[in-house]
This record gives sequence, C-alpha cells and structure tokens, in this order.
Amino acid sequence: MNNVRIVTAAKALPNFSRETKDILPFVQNWLKDQDSRFQRKVLKIFEGAAVNKRYSIMSPEAVFGVTSFEEKNNVYIREIKKLGKKAMEKALLKSEWQPESLDYIITVSCTGIMIPSLDAYLINDLNLRQDIVRLPVTEMGCAAGISGLIYASNFLRSNPEKRAAIVAVESPTATFQLNDFSMANMVSAAIFGDGASCVLLSSEKEAKGPKIVGEGMYHFYNATHMMGFDLTNSGLKMILDPMVPQTIAEHFPKIIHPFLKRFNSSIEEVDHLIFHPGGKKIVETIEGLFGELGKNIDDTRETLCLYGNMSSATVLYVLERFLDKPIPKSDQGLMLSFGPGFSAQRILLEW
Repeated sequence: MNNVRIVTAAKALPNFSRETKDILPFVQNWLKDQDSRFQRKVLKIFEGAAVNKRYSIMSPEAVFGVTSFEEKNNVYIREIKKLGKKAMEKALLKSEWQPESLDYIITVSCTGIMIPSLDAYLINDLNLRQDIVRLPVTEMGCAAGISGLIYASNFLRSNPEKRAAIVAVESPTATFQLNDFSMANMVSAAIFGDGASCVLLSSEKEAKGPKIVGEGMYHFYNATHMMGFDLTNSGLKMILDPMVPQTIAEHFPKIIHPFLKRFNSSIEEVDHLIFHPGGKKIVETIEGLFGELGKNIDDTRETLCLYGNMSSATVLYVLERFLDKPIPKSDQGLMLSFGPGFSAQRILLEW
C-alpha cells in the first residue's frame, strides 16, 4: 500500500474579529422588537455557547445591516479568494514546497456560491500547473474538511510520488439571516465564525508527518432533514435539528468501533482525538462518550473557544494543533466530523 502522509496545515483568519461579549450589544439591538423573554433567552445562548472569540469577513455593522443575498455573496467571493490564497501560501512556505509541485487541489466551501470555484482562482494566483487535477467539494458542510482529506488520500494512494493540497474556506457569517428568528438561526449565529485552512499531503517515499492508515464515511439513513441550508431569496437559511447530539450518541458505537477494527485498531489504542467542534452540545456529547473511554478532546474545546465553528475548516484547525506538537512515533490519532446528509467522516492517523 502506498504511503500517504499529512505534511502540514496552516490557517488564515479574516480581518475582523470580536469577543462574544462585544457582539452582545449588536444582538440586543437586532432583537429590540422581539419579546423580552425571547431576547434574554438568545443572549443566554450567546453567553453559554463556549465561544469566546470569532473572526469574520465582515464588520459587525455590516453583518447586522440589511444586506441582500447578492451583496453578502459578493463579499464572500471576494474574501474567500484572499483567505484561500493566504492559507495556501502559508502551508507551502511551512513545507518548503513550490506551488508548481502540486498535482491535485481540492477546495472546500459551503457558505456561499461561486462558479468557477475557488481552485480556479488559486491556479491563477499561485501559478499552479496547467495540468493540476482540481476538485471543488461543496454542500457537505462541517464534515467536508475530512471529506477533502479522504478524497486526497484516495488520489495519492493510487498515484505514488504525488502531492495534494486541500483548501477549506468558510464564511458562515455571510449566511446570517436578519429576518429569521428561529432557534436554528440563533444557535448558529452564536456558535459560527469564519476562517480558512490549507492542508498538504504527499505520497512521496521521503514525506514526513502522520500517515493516513485508513479512512471512511458513515451515512445515517433518513436524516437529511437534520442539518443543512434552505436556499431562500435572502440567502442560505440554516437548518439545525436539536436532535443532532442525541443522534450522534445513538450511532456512536457503530461509527467508531467497526471502523477502527477494520484497520486493526481499537479505541484503547487511539492516543489523540482530532474532533470537529460542531458546538457546545455536540462537544459535550462527544466528551461524555470519549470520557467514558478515558480520552479527552481538549484541543477541540479550545478551538471552539478561540474561533467558533468555522464549518469544514474547523477540524483542520484542530489537526494543525496536533501537527505542531511533539507526538511520539507510532501514536494513533482519530479524526472525526459530522455534517449534512447526515454523515460522519473518519480518518485514522499514525505518527
């Protein structure tokens, strides 16, 4: 079997950032015509979301100003081009790779619409090769960071001595709905933030970094209603079922144990959990499940606190934290994320 390794990861953050406490006055002003009990409830959601700070492609004034889908999407297009380029340049610099050495580029985003996709612009901006193979991954939400890694791993496994880049850029802020007072919109506004990440992988013999031992997707039947977006005249409107944490808990043994067994491992042998921080409740659910098995997800909780949930890019921020640590040889890591479909995506790593 070919050797596929994760070489490096690098993040890029938008220009605007605010601590949650500084966003609360904007939220209060936005909800001023709503019932006072509802206002108190929403502020509590923001205060209890376990997100201390988030970054945004727009100023808070612009986020809470009345902007059309077209206006918001134009900001999304303009800014994700910049963020994608910045993240990719940082990753290439970290790994000392030349842009023209890449064979495969995957771009990941679900929080706006652009055709051609981001990869086409990166080919021009970074002067990538004219024969580079490109794949845009859209409409897979929070799970797509790991989806991108899975597609890259499959490509590299069947193509030895090649290099791949995954660039995940998300702006949930650009999907914020001013006239939607549903709980789904309140919760998503409280937990989401914007950000970008680039991960480089290689199937070269001399490549350094954790090896991808195995990967897999797990699809929940009859759960397409649980998470996603409705495309409305005012933009992408959040769908977020409150049953998501419970559904994950119910499926958890089937998601984890057969997958690890398939690659001759078990949860006891996994040393590091690289889990997507979907939100406080999902983090607590997974923490409870893994806690019973004697594992911690501190890096996941910390990432949520520092940046919020940046959809597909977030798990790659958690991954970067692990790549920057001195991890003993032969330690195993389990990557896990959940997204619309409803689906779970998993990767087993070995250092």
